[in-house]
Order: sequence, then C-alpha cells, then structure tokens
Amino acid sequence: MLLLGLASVTFRERSVPDVVRLAVDAGSEVVEWAGDRHVRPGDRAAASAARGACAGAGLRIGTYGSYHKAGASDPGEFDTVVATAAELGAPRVRVWAGTAASADVSPAGRAATVDALRRCADAVAERGMGLLVEHHVESLTDGLDTALRLRAEVGHPALVTHWQPRELPDTDVCLAEVRALRPATVHAFSWGADGYTERLPLGDRADLWAPVLAELTAQSRDDGTDTEVLLEFVPGDTAASLRRDAAALRDLRAGRDLAGAR
Repeated sequence: MLLLGLASVTFRERSVPDVVRLAVDAGSEVVEWAGDRHVRPGDRAAASAARGACAGAGLRIGTYGSYHKAGASDPGEFDTVVATAAELGAPRVRVWAGTAASADVSPAGRAATVDALRRCADAVAERGMGLLVEHHVESLTDGLDTALRLRAEVGHPALVTHWQPRELPDTDVCLAEVRALRPATVHAFSWGADGYTERLPLGDRADLWAPVLAELTAQSRDDGTDTEVLLEFVPGDTAASLRRDAAALRDLRAGRDLAGAR
C-alpha cells in the first residue's frame, strides 16, 4: 500500500519533537529522517530519540536520509552512517550517486562511483537494510536512462529506487520514470518553472500526482510491498502548507477530486 508521510528535512530548523508533532498533526504515517540535521551520522542519542518519538506517536520510521556521496565521500565514514541508521531503526539508507552530472563523469569516475555504491550496498545488507540512491540532478541518477544503467551496473539486491519530479515536471515523462523505476520511496512536491524557488501547493499539480499515485498504488499491489510517498518542500515551510498538502495527498490516494481541498 501507499504510506504517506514527511521528509524531516522539510523542517530542517525544527527539533525532532517538533517534526514528530507536525507529522502527526498532518496525518502522516511515516517519517524519513535527515542525516544533515535531525539525526547526524554518529549521533546515536539523536537516532534513539527520533526512534522513540516516532514509536510513541505511532509513526513508522522511513529512510535514513544520509548525504554520503558514493565515490566522493570518505568510504570509511559509511560505517558510521550505517550504525546510525540501525540505531534509528531505518529500513534503508539513502546515499547520492556521486557529485556530478552523468554527462560530465568520465568512465573511470563512473566506475569508481559504481564500486562505491556496491560497497555501500554490501554494508547495509549486512544489517538487513536496503540502499536508496537519491534521484537528483548533478548525480548519476539525473535521468531515466542513466538511473537504470546505474542500477544495472551496481547489480546488488539491496539497491532499491527513489524517485522525485524535476522542475516544472511533465506528467508523461514522470509516469514513464515511475513505471520504469518502480520506486520504493517518492518525494512529493510541486514546483513551477523556477524550481526550488517556485513552490506550489501540491494540489495545483493534481494532473501530475493523481496518475503518479495511481501508478504507485498499482505497483505496490502487484509487488506486495509498501511504497512511501513523503512530502518535501512545502510552500513557505509552514505547518499550514504541510496540512494542506497532506490532505491533498490523502484525497489523491483515495481517488477523490481535489475540488475544495485547497
């Protein structure tokens, strides 16, 4: 089934208890915890606190969103990332596929990133976790073809897929990506032509999110797995925006018309 929730980085300036409170208030089911702010690598106390706060609020723990850059970060640091994720109780760890666009990476650089991702996958698999690669520009997942190629090159069963839309996303392109990638997690937001600086209410792009959620629901049913859809980049970084966008997500998941939801 689809689990709707919150990426904690949406409220990076808020405390862990505040994020949990906001998530509950918005009707979230799962929280993805950010490794650059709320649960930093090596901060086992923060990981334990986030885990306990979620358990007390009836929230699932989602991905541990690390900012480890495979092929660029010190590989020795990843053991700390994995240990922190284990303390958090996260089912998977997110990393980044390098630091440059796929068109700008040399064959040797790409091979180094692939090897690093394979080592990361081995490390999380030993803990019974999965590895998630951020679907992002300036990385080897900056397009559908290169993302699929990367997954094939890594060739590790622990590697699962993340997806999120681009600036001013085209619905047909997004659906093609979702169908091919079959993501385990999705970051949900609506951007205009100016990308990050032009954040729209999620419901303003119901033309995108209604078919994407329908496709994700069908995939989840067919695969017998849960798919996490996490709100990120809500307009103004406000609690009111979160509540509104979460309500829109619930309506879309249920196949309801968004008339009046905004």
